[in-house]
Amino acid sequence: MSQASLAQEASRRRTFAIIAHPDAGKTTLTEHILLAGGAIRAAGAVRARGENRRTRSDWMKIEKERGISVSASVMTFEHDGKRFNLLDTPGHEDFSEDTYRTLTAADCAIMVLDAAKGIEPQTLKLFEVCRLRDIPIITFINKLDREAQDPMALLDEIASRLQLDPAPIWWPAESGNRLRGMVEVATGTFQPYARKPAGSADEPDHPEALPLDQAGRYFEGDEQAALNDALELVREGYPTFDVNAFLEGHMTPVLWGSALRHFGIEALLRAIGDWAPSPKALKAQKAAPPETRNAPAPEDIIVQPGEEQVTGFVFKVQANMDPNHRDRIAMFRMASGSFKRGMKLKVQNTGKSLSVNAPIMFFASDRELAEEAHAGDVMGIPNHGVLRVGDSLSESGMVRFQGLPNFAPEILQRVRVKDPLKAKHLKKALEGLAEEGVTQLFRPELGADFIVGAVGQLQFEVMADRLGEEYGLDVIFEPSPYAEARWIAPAEGAGKADVEDFTGKYRPQMAVDIDQNPVFLAKSSWETGYVGERFPRIRFLKTRERG
Repeated sequence: MSQASLAQEASRRRTFAIIAHPDAGKTTLTEHILLAGGAIRAAGAVRARGENRRTRSDWMKIEKERGISVSASVMTFEHDGKRFNLLDTPGHEDFSEDTYRTLTAADCAIMVLDAAKGIEPQTLKLFEVCRLRDIPIITFINKLDREAQDPMALLDEIASRLQLDPAPIWWPAESGNRLRGMVEVATGTFQPYARKPAGSADEPDHPEALPLDQAGRYFEGDEQAALNDALELVREGYPTFDVNAFLEGHMTPVLWGSALRHFGIEALLRAIGDWAPSPKALKAQKAAPPETRNAPAPEDIIVQPGEEQVTGFVFKVQANMDPNHRDRIAMFRMASGSFKRGMKLKVQNTGKSLSVNAPIMFFASDRELAEEAHAGDVMGIPNHGVLRVGDSLSESGMVRFQGLPNFAPEILQRVRVKDPLKAKHLKKALEGLAEEGVTQLFRPELGADFIVGAVGQLQFEVMADRLGEEYGLDVIFEPSPYAEARWIAPAEGAGKADVEDFTGKYRPQMAVDIDQNPVFLAKSSWETGYVGERFPRIRFLKTRERG
């Protein structure tokens, strides 16, 4: 395929993630975007009973029981001549690492805010990640069918707390029981809202949009005049939408609606198609696999989506999506080239060659064989432990992408299995979950117990649930004597001998991670600081690049 055709295919792709505080309606919005895009026929309510009514992106057992998302899902659909790759991220803060890694694969983010609550703590954290990664943000203010804050107060909060210029694309006509619809700021087109009749199981279709001056029948009293006044204030007081300012991360277009009532969803999907960027050029290194003799020094390069070589990176590994088969699928985000089924790709950090004979396109836990894929696409590569999070794949095996770090865990616990005869199975299961990035695994140099690290308590619950459900292991988590884990590396001017000297003196507190990197386990944050002062030739790291 010519470079012009490759660039054209890439320009059709829209790869976006949805971020939100828990309970802002993110999973429901995901479902209704799929419905608007023609990818599913019926949107099952997140809390509806019965297996066939579960949200498509929440497929793990614990997600179905609790009505929360704890793992990232990928869904692909075609709409309006474009291919959309939707990345559904966990909203729960205990899974922020999974979300961070998913955002490395996204070109744009949809920030979902609850109209009654505005910006919440987890939204703020996720926004900071987007800012670090220069990801443009479209804001969707959800739950208009419930009583909401004053719309101008919400926009002022976005401006003051996120340092973003909000550009309202639509403006709501009231909220809750008084919601009449919303008007497009630029054109004055009014989209009426149809309320669900009491006792009815089906959602009514919302009436066709029409000019605001012809929409009198949808208002009561002086509501229409009040909306006209508000519209005038909005046009005077807020900037008009500028695509370049949005792509540079200075401006966010603001849309409104109700995901549960399928209101405002088509407008959001149009906005993603029209404004979200197609796959962008990515920074990488041209580097030989680590064991290569006389290898040239790594060199910084830029990978363009229209390049002929197939390149990309693994941002997530998911095991046992199908409990009937012990499957293990690496989520691979393509950065360039045109992939064809059966191609051979090389893993940069191991030098291994991989024949990709059964690549998969995802629809949550449903899947189809992918015959081809282009830059921006996300596909699944089935493998048996060959691929891990952070691995870079390419035809040459010489391209390495960065920016997929491990973060130091905030909680450390010991884990053991109730049946001592299953200790070997536990080791294999824990290593599998650590490779997925669910938790981090540390093996102390002295003693037989494993230390498991996580960002939040819910990760341990998910881990226990999955160990029982997928591996048949009944495990116990116990408090560990350690409070912090830090990767160690020589400081500038220091070398391997300094690291060996330190590990010798602190052997009872040394461990290795899944990649056999040395880790110092501290009993308190004070100890980390004290040891850091005593050993200035050692760096104590909170993050470590994966792969």
